[in-house]
Amino acid sequence: MSDAPQGGCFCGRIRYRLKAAPMFVNCCHCSDCQRQVGSAFVVNGVIERDNIELTRGEPVVVSLPADSGRPHDVYRCAECQTALWSDYGRRGWLSFLRVASLDDSSAFPPDAHIFTRSRVRWLSLEGGAPAFEIYYDMKTQWPPESLARRAAAEAKAKA
Repeated sequence: MSDAPQGGCFCGRIRYRLKAAPMFVNCCHCSDCQRQVGSAFVVNGVIERDNIELTRGEPVVVSLPADSGRPHDVYRCAECQTALWSDYGRRGWLSFLRVASLDDSSAFPPDAHIFTRSRVRWLSLEGGAPAFEIYYDMKTQWPPESLARRAAAEAKAKA
């Protein structure tokens, strides 16, 4: 990826570079995300963990409970506590990159709004990406090339 997107934490202790664009970008409106980031939603770029290259520093892992019951590990800067990405379900090969941690946080707009059943009511979602009360069917929403990348990353992790 030429001119690879870069990002990092608030204090600069951790820096990273993306080796590929996210496969899909979700704007999540669930109450867990709202509480974790102290805002109306979080924008997560779904990306293979191998495509996030640390160029400075090493994040710490903070494990949080999730309504789903699956583990939710958040990779944060130990100094400023900026959340950089998450691993839902402790898969190890799939990350949910916090798009706001990129130097250009507008580089990857949402492909879908999810868990809109708990969105703040003053936020209008008209005219943007499709919105789903809970989640969507990946096979119908994700582009074929993104589905292929996800399948390849999962297969590599299981090998």
